[in-house]
Amino acid sequence: MKINLGLRPLLLGLALFTSAAVAHAQGSPLALNSSQNVFHLSAAGQVEVVQDTLMLSLVATREGSEAAGVQAELRKALDSALAEVKKSAQAGDMNVSTGTFSVNPRYGKEGKINGWQGRAELILEGRDFPRITQAAARATSMPIGNIAFGLSREQRAKVQTEAQVQAIERFKARAAEITKAFGFAGYGLREVTVDASDSGFPGPRPMAMEARAFSKSADAAPVAVEPGKSLVQVTVSGSVQAR
Repeated sequence: MKINLGLRPLLLGLALFTSAAVAHAQGSPLALNSSQNVFHLSAAGQVEVVQDTLMLSLVATREGSEAAGVQAELRKALDSALAEVKKSAQAGDMNVSTGTFSVNPRYGKEGKINGWQGRAELILEGRDFPRITQAAARATSMPIGNIAFGLSREQRAKVQTEAQVQAIERFKARAAEITKAFGFAGYGLREVTVDASDSGFPGPRPMAMEARAFSKSADAAPVAVEPGKSLVQVTVSGSVQAR
C-alpha cells in the first residue's frame, strides 16, 4: 500500500492526538497539569525541656623558657587530675575524656621566640551533676575552665519525636484548611521535608573562667550549677496539590 507524502503530516497529527486521548483515559501524567493548584506551606512543632547533660572542662595552663619543661608540667597536672576524676567515672553519668593538649612558642617584640606556653584540657560530661562537680572539686591540679549544659541523645530523640508529631498534625490541618478555603474537596501530598533543631532557651549561658586566676584548695567545695532549658523545634515544609 502506498501512502501519499502529502498525507503524512495529517496522519502523524492524528496519531499524536490518539496517544494523548489514550493517556487521558488511563490517568497518565498527560491528563493533569501538575503545576496547577499547588500550595506551598510549612508548620512547626515546639517542645521545651530541661537540659539534662552537664559538660565541665578542667584546664591547666603553663609557661616557661623550654618547650619540654612546659609539656612536662602540663602532663603532670593532667595525669594527676585524670587519676582523681576517673575514680568517679561512670558511663552515662560521668564520662571522662582528654581535650586539647598543646605547647606553642611565645614571641617577643622583635618576632623572636622568648618562651613557651601550653594548655591541657580534661572534659567531664554526663547526667549526674553532683558527681561531676564533686569530681572536679577534687582535681586540684586543674581548675574549671568552662561549664555548659545540653541534651542527652536519648532526651533529644524523645523530644524531637513529640515536636515532630505536633508539626505533622499542624501541617495536615493547615493544608486541609487552605485547600477548603479555595473551594477544593481535598489535597494530595507532593513533597515534604522535615528539619529539627534545638537551642538553649532561656537559661544560664556557658560559664567561662580564666584558669590561671581560679585556684582550688584540697577541700574546695563543688561549684553550684543549675541547668536551663532547651527549645526543640521540628519544622515540616512542603507542597500539596488541591483536588
